[in-house]
Amino acid sequence: MGDWWQRNIMEPGKLPLLLALTAFVLTFVITRVITRLIRAGKGPFGNVKAGGVHIHHVVPGVVLTVVGGFGAVAGGRHGFGSALAAVVFGVGAGLVLDEFALILHLDDVYWSEAGRKSVEVVVLTAALVGLVLAGFTPFGVDGMSQDELQDRANVIATVAGNFFFSLLALAKGKARLAIFGVIVPVIALIGAVRLARPGSPWARRFYARRPRARARARLRAYHHDRRWSGPRRVVQDWIGGRPDPR
Repeated sequence: MGDWWQRNIMEPGKLPLLLALTAFVLTFVITRVITRLIRAGKGPFGNVKAGGVHIHHVVPGVVLTVVGGFGAVAGGRHGFGSALAAVVFGVGAGLVLDEFALILHLDDVYWSEAGRKSVEVVVLTAALVGLVLAGFTPFGVDGMSQDELQDRANVIATVAGNFFFSLLALAKGKARLAIFGVIVPVIALIGAVRLARPGSPWARRFYARRPRARARARLRAYHHDRRWSGPRRVVQDWIGGRPDPR
């Protein structure tokens, strides 16, 4: 375990990424705790207003993300400046993605059903960055030997093949598998070989004249959603709070 930590997490250049991820997760957790206290009318916290306008925390989040991003570019990958920029960027990203649904809908949907998207995006982002931090690299290049890495054709073929699998999974309506498949290619392969979800580009193009395939796709999607939508909502409610009733 110690060797793995030293080899992957403490590898030169990865400390800023670790700091950014830690700041990102802590910022999201603290922000959700505060907003839930405000919602419940408890504690000393309250909404920030200026001239009657509610200042959402995505606003300082954008500022901090810009400052941290440019600071990271200017400061390189080592030293105190790089570490500070990573923390600032992580805090800003946490504030921004906590209100991702607001940006997506251009409306204050924080405590609505649509606001679940923010929690989902934050969890997805933290998981992907965690995989990169653990030593995975996009499109499976980390799984190649040193000899294969020295052969440019092998690298290009590997990246192109894994990118194709991710693209295929996305076309089949399996966005989560496609995104994780960028980091762990076998996940995208699973999404690529399985039936497409109803309404996906692949289903519209290739199932239009195949009624049995359409029926199988609808049945599989129904069973999948019935099995996993409930537990997923419970986890989202535990992390981000239960949405307001309609």
